[in-house]
Amino acid sequence: MGTIGFANFGFCLKPNKQKVHATDSVIAATKIDTYSEENVKVLGRRTALVSGVSLVSSATLFGFPKDGLAVVKQGLLAGRIPGLSEPNEQGWRTYRRPDEKSGGHGVGWSPIIPYIFQVPDGWEETPVSIADLGGTEIDLRFSNTSEGRLFVIVAPVLRFADYLEDDARIEKIGPPEKVINAFGPEVIGENVEGKVVNSEIKEYSGRKYYQFELEPPHCLITATAAGNRLYLFSILANGLQWKRHNQDLKKIADSFRVV
Repeated sequence: MGTIGFANFGFCLKPNKQKVHATDSVIAATKIDTYSEENVKVLGRRTALVSGVSLVSSATLFGFPKDGLAVVKQGLLAGRIPGLSEPNEQGWRTYRRPDEKSGGHGVGWSPIIPYIFQVPDGWEETPVSIADLGGTEIDLRFSNTSEGRLFVIVAPVLRFADYLEDDARIEKIGPPEKVINAFGPEVIGENVEGKVVNSEIKEYSGRKYYQFELEPPHCLITATAAGNRLYLFSILANGLQWKRHNQDLKKIADSFRVV
């Protein structure tokens, strides 16, 4: 199988932390006995701010906030905007990357084209760490302790070739063998030679998707390209998880689309 050069995708995440100082409100409330109309208005605004932060904190603690709190949560936790739908009749949820979610680092990057996939009820979004997979550029992570974990890598196609236009297609990057040799080691942490047990090319709405099954470890990878990015949707499972849930994991991998 042919190979192409591959560079790690690395970047620094700088959390957007907003600090709210409520101390002055507390001191004002304890020291002032008689409030003028203006002081009451000022204190009211401060109290509302503190109450709003507390409300968002409570929503974060007990689960994703409702739609009314999504914008507030975005300001406090940049990039962590919920995108899961309610479960359907079969108990599956659809995730769509929110348009408001932060992303698109580097010179010449356009906004990330949204993607969707489905997971059974019980899968949840988990924090992304720059320490994952040798510093590759992970846009999203999900997991279920009893079934497995997944992540989405969104990488600039210029990492693979410098002749691609802004509407890149996976077939322009290369055939499946070339693509899996290039990024497979970044997913499983070792050479993929002899580990690919199955590969397919599927097409949806005119866009091709390369799908791979690797073992060991048990790994499903769906790759496609859109805009000026390569999208890598990867699922990892241990032996027990794979034995019990491989059909659901394959269904998750097959549901990935760039929209």
